[in-house]
Amino acid sequence: MLSLLYTKVSAQDNFRIMFYNVENLFDTKHDSLKNDYDYLPGGFMNWNNWKYWEKQRNIGRVITAVGQMQSPALVGLCEIENDSVIFDLTKRSPIRAQEYDYIATNSHDWRGIDVALLYQRNKFKLLEKNEYELVRSDKDARPTRNILHAVGKVISGDTLDVFVCHWPSRYGGQKLSEGGRIDAAQLLRDKADSLFAVRQTANIIIMGDFNDHPNDKSIFKVLKARSLNYHRSQNELYNMFFHRIKERDFGTLKYQGQWGVLDQFIVSGNLLMRNHRVKIDDNKAHIFSADFLTEKDEKYGGVRPYRTYLGPRYMGGFSDHYPIYMDLIIKAP
Repeated sequence: MLSLLYTKVSAQDNFRIMFYNVENLFDTKHDSLKNDYDYLPGGFMNWNNWKYWEKQRNIGRVITAVGQMQSPALVGLCEIENDSVIFDLTKRSPIRAQEYDYIATNSHDWRGIDVALLYQRNKFKLLEKNEYELVRSDKDARPTRNILHAVGKVISGDTLDVFVCHWPSRYGGQKLSEGGRIDAAQLLRDKADSLFAVRQTANIIIMGDFNDHPNDKSIFKVLKARSLNYHRSQNELYNMFFHRIKERDFGTLKYQGQWGVLDQFIVSGNLLMRNHRVKIDDNKAHIFSADFLTEKDEKYGGVRPYRTYLGPRYMGGFSDHYPIYMDLIIKAP
């Protein structure tokens, strides 16, 4: 079926990629190996089946809205508890009509948090799935999320290497916790260098919640993700939001009145080249901050993401992060 599409279509301009931190998508069942007690019926958050399915409907609504009534080809998600919640999302929620397949990690994260990738089979033919465990320099550090790596072919016959990340949190403070994110950055840089070495043109797309900003050490100095204002090189990585971080009220989440860009796309340089068969449309990525995802910030002024919980108080919203997205233009051979 995929090969037939190759011969009929000269270009594909609706290959949208999105990433979304969905803010604690837990099921209502206890995993005996994980600390998921807060998100159980009778737990601290008073989680229950009704809230769970309302959360699933909300996530589906966001995916549909970002796709502008056309399903995004790839959807990276983080803060999901396991693959069963992704099964419910893709097969039992209203977005089941969009016919997503999915892959997810199975990490040793102490809370049971994982990452996942939803994909449209007619746009992305999955060839290989890997996940990479993050071995921490600090041997006493808690286990964290694995990095998900999907390899797939698109309509042009080109290969995409897609990574979905959720790096260690800032729990305990940015500086104290920075080592874990530096470890994650080094692991990801090693994987990118391996791809640059074996693929003539490596089409690398890294998306995730990095818990660091584009100009922090882990991303800028260790992962070596440059600004789009740098000279473009095929075998380098570029951060799609770095050049915008000083813009007023620009960010994917708001903490103590300050916007931050923790959710990012990082891509290989050839995806920014004008004549490449697979390229990012207009070399731009976007934050999706639709009105229905936003509420008034009574404490600090302005607005903030409309989240599911504020502390233990159920708000009924979507997430404490905004989703991000970008479009690929893919030319058939």
